[in-house]
Amino acid sequence: MLNELHIENIAVIERADIRFDPGLNVLTGETGAGKSIVIDAIGAVLGERVSRDLVRRGAEKAQVTAVFDSSCAEAWLQENEIDAEDELILQRRILSDGKSSCRVCGTPVTASQLKDLAALLVDIHGQNDGRQLMDERRHMAYLDSFGCLDGELGAYREQYARYRSLRRELEQLTMDEVEKERLSESLRYQIAELERAELKVGEKESLISRRDLLRNSEKLTEALDEAIRLLYGDEDNAASMAQNAEYYASRAAALVPELEEAQNRIHEAAFALSDAAETLRDFRGSLDFSPEEYDRLEERISLLNKLERKYSRDEEALVAYLEECREKLDSIEYAEERSAKLQRELEAQKKQCRKAALALRERRMAAAKDLEQRIVRELRELNMPSVRFAVDLQELGGDPGFDANGADQLRFLMSANAGEDLGRISRIASGGELSRIMLAMKNVFAEHDPVSSLIFDEIDSGVSGIAAQRVGEKLYSVSKGKQVLCVTHLPQIAAMADSHYLIEKKERDGRTFTEVSRLDREGRRMELARLHGGDNITITTLASAEEQLEAAERFKAM
Repeated sequence: MLNELHIENIAVIERADIRFDPGLNVLTGETGAGKSIVIDAIGAVLGERVSRDLVRRGAEKAQVTAVFDSSCAEAWLQENEIDAEDELILQRRILSDGKSSCRVCGTPVTASQLKDLAALLVDIHGQNDGRQLMDERRHMAYLDSFGCLDGELGAYREQYARYRSLRRELEQLTMDEVEKERLSESLRYQIAELERAELKVGEKESLISRRDLLRNSEKLTEALDEAIRLLYGDEDNAASMAQNAEYYASRAAALVPELEEAQNRIHEAAFALSDAAETLRDFRGSLDFSPEEYDRLEERISLLNKLERKYSRDEEALVAYLEECREKLDSIEYAEERSAKLQRELEAQKKQCRKAALALRERRMAAAKDLEQRIVRELRELNMPSVRFAVDLQELGGDPGFDANGADQLRFLMSANAGEDLGRISRIASGGELSRIMLAMKNVFAEHDPVSSLIFDEIDSGVSGIAAQRVGEKLYSVSKGKQVLCVTHLPQIAAMADSHYLIEKKERDGRTFTEVSRLDREGRRMELARLHGGDNITITTLASAEEQLEAAERFKAM
């Protein structure tokens, strides 16, 4: 349930704090006063797309904070590693440049995460939902939701996904003989070229290292020879001089013991010089340079570079590509055998899909009968006594006879008046009838929906008189099981409120402000009188408002 809403600098609302209650919460006010802005603010804090136009002119940022009960979102909170106690605090901040940030209980989240959470908290019915009801592509989803068919639909879609995978694989194998031969020749040529190269991962790096060594062979030999000569070659070489120094240092250390450390260091240095000289001599002896080897290295490196440029792949990727070409050639050469096998698997999978689709259809047919009865009952309670409502469920037909949603095509049909044939909702229903049909469906679907709050933005479109009274009564009935927030212009609906909020536009210091205030009993009477007669509030309109409030109280007491 939505407990509190805090709004800062959203459009004409500079600041508003609204505490909502269980039951039916109604928002009224003059056209343009900002009623829908409150709904927009709720949409923003629930992750809907926002723009900088939502930020009040002159403000650096706008902010919306909503406080919900956390009980219905425990799994989401655990999955997203967010701690919450009894309250779930959602916050959306929108900067004047259009950028926004979202937080849940102080933890930053994305707008997408916020929308996922919002789906567990609130269901908003906007002014365009009636148009969605006319879109027959949505009707199957409405029925599946009502029938709680997620399990059957999920099982069917697993089978359908397998069928699609097999069909794609079979289509990839299907090609004409000319194309097959052309591709085979190309693959054979590439395989032969890469196999002749005898590619090895890491070979090129090793070859380049050896080539660079050979390229600098003369300078390397000269440097090694001179280093060996200085270390060990001449009579007064570094190694022998270090050994002599060690001898004399040992004599001095025999006389002065504290010089033993210096003598040990000279000994270590003499050993290190001898060891280095041996290493240089061994490496010098291993050098075996020849012009022929250098030419072979250059040719091999050139070949590898050519292949890398031709196939736009490095050495490691070329080795993998060779294996890929072999697999492709095998698949083409054995395509007929593989195709026949896939065709058998596809036919078997088609039977599995039809079996799963049939099980889904049986559940849909049962759900359709129940939905028809429930919708008709709801609509008759909404002052549509002669209404007929039907779920037209037909086989999809064609080949393969099923799609991602099963083997059915479905649409809702209705007749609003006695003696009229059933027809498409888009052609039969008026604006007011669409509003009532959607309200009836929302009420029916709400029984299976864990969402605890329903928001209706001007559900009264095209409704008046007795129909408006029935809509108000229905909204109150829905609010017994769910928290309901409703923006309305109709006194019949406003009179049924448990909590009534007035949205007013005012001016201060040359700026327009919107204020939200909760009405007491007398305030409600004045507002109902305004809804009846506009600014011309008279004794008659006040009496009518009082009558309406008393009638609503009697209805609630029943």
